[in-house]
Amino acid sequence: MVFSTLNESNLHNSLKILYQEIYEGNVEVEQDGHVYDIVTKNGNVIEIQTKNLAKLLPKILDTIEKGHNVKLVHPIPLINRIELKDEDGTLISKRKSPKKGCIYDIFRELTGIYTLISNPHFSLEVVEIEMTEERVRTTEPVQSKNGRRRFRRNWLKTGKRLDAIINTRRFSKPKDYLKLLPPLTEPFCAKDMKTAFDKMPDIPKSTIDSHLIIWVLYHAGLIEQTEIKGRTKYYKFLTEPTKPTES
Repeated sequence: MVFSTLNESNLHNSLKILYQEIYEGNVEVEQDGHVYDIVTKNGNVIEIQTKNLAKLLPKILDTIEKGHNVKLVHPIPLINRIELKDEDGTLISKRKSPKKGCIYDIFRELTGIYTLISNPHFSLEVVEIEMTEERVRTTEPVQSKNGRRRFRRNWLKTGKRLDAIINTRRFSKPKDYLKLLPPLTEPFCAKDMKTAFDKMPDIPKSTIDSHLIIWVLYHAGLIEQTEIKGRTKYYKFLTEPTKPTES
């Protein structure tokens, strides 16, 4: 289902307003030593995080320990447009980015919060969106604001704008994450998983990292290693999740 977008200039703020309306909550609430994006009328906490989910791990763990359920909302842009303006705000160009997101991108983010996957007081909500990345032309090549550019460029990123919500996926139990996997015969290895994904025509293969997915599932306690043949590790699914393994 495609929803029309909110007319907001900031992706984070747009999602915060949307979820505040859905759950009839209060925004920017100071409570228990934290400032939360949203606290619902039932006292549950909703946090919006567009990237680097691991940064919120200590805050989420502390919030759960203090008796609250936490919903973490994370957008993944399936379609990304790039809008370039000059310093006066005049539109120079608008184009679709060749980069496409995919639900399986979430596994890279899960490497930093895998300890939460089996926690009954935590849920992850992935919002698949259309987004516009806003840029402004500079008079000369510059470094990015975060200093991560390998080469200077003649534009700066100024924001991200929500254009539409395409789909929402909720993960509240370990089996919700396992539903993302293709059919696998046990025991299986990373190569078996890749082969199974290759048989799923609707999935962009460049986004799938079977080794990364297995790493997350293993450390989250959803699979266990059964044997090693040569250098290849084989795994099986667990009927009940075990305690997360330290990385």
